[in-house]
Amino acid sequence: MVSKRLQTLNRRTFVGTGAAVASTALAGVGTAQQCSDDDTDDGHGADDDHGHDEGGDEDEVTYVAHRGYKGLHPENTLRAFEAASRTADMIELDIMPCAGGEIVVFHDEKLGARDGGTRGLTDQHGYVWENSCETVRNANVLGSGETIPLLSEALEAIPDHVGVNIEFKNPGSAEVRSSTDLSGAELEAGKDRWRSFTEKALDIVSEHENEILVSSFYEAAIATVRELDPEMPVGYLLWDSIERGLDIVREYDCEAVNPPYNMVKGSPFFNDPYYLDDPQFADIDLVQVAHDEGREVNVYTIDTWYQADQLAEAGVDGLILNYPNLLRE
Repeated sequence: MVSKRLQTLNRRTFVGTGAAVASTALAGVGTAQQCSDDDTDDGHGADDDHGHDEGGDEDEVTYVAHRGYKGLHPENTLRAFEAASRTADMIELDIMPCAGGEIVVFHDEKLGARDGGTRGLTDQHGYVWENSCETVRNANVLGSGETIPLLSEALEAIPDHVGVNIEFKNPGSAEVRSSTDLSGAELEAGKDRWRSFTEKALDIVSEHENEILVSSFYEAAIATVRELDPEMPVGYLLWDSIERGLDIVREYDCEAVNPPYNMVKGSPFFNDPYYLDDPQFADIDLVQVAHDEGREVNVYTIDTWYQADQLAEAGVDGLILNYPNLLRE
């Protein structure tokens, strides 16, 4: 069953129905090259008077397995996707190319430790796109014995009835920027870097039956998906500004708005520190605005039942989760 908002859209519906849900919604994102180390039970209740038209029923909220439930399984691996497919409505995964252009499923730009870090996601080093596909695919993820799959392998591992949220991370260039203030020639140059990667990814997706949502922090990624396949549902990942994020969502008529959970007014987390030390988001009810415009809202990244419960009460459509069954026990 497709959510009522999606039935009003002209583009194709795209969320696979999970066995545990009565209705489905969109899903979104992963993180912006950072792992979630969120919070936070502060004991406050959600505002019941903010006017959201839906929410509070966990059976109507889409469960999105963030990197295949990264809190429970080695992230972005076939083992994670196969296990998460048993309980999730959608699987969220991240893609970028290796040196030969093959598209692999991996989150960080570097195989090893990030700048200043001591431990990385794998036993290899360097940017993903500067390593051979053989090196990338043989990298040991978090010492688990699991390795990095191709996008095609990941889609083969996920049953057709489970939706897939594919986050475009980087097309293979340290020059690519995800900033929300690109325009003019700079945006066009960004799209030039993305087109080949986007086309290759969409070709792979077209060979599978799963319903797909493409999401990204990169405006140029969303733009090139719209150019190459106008019917492909897209979701823009918000980061530091509700207003600019909504501008981009409207520019490309995105089916989904995918904010961090501390952008949700009407929840106890609004303007709490998360990825930003001192967020000062505009006093905008993002969920209500998105719903009024016929868009889904999917929040990242959730670790606790309290977060999941309060955000469902606040009316979000999808929860991008590191753990399964936070509300469905």
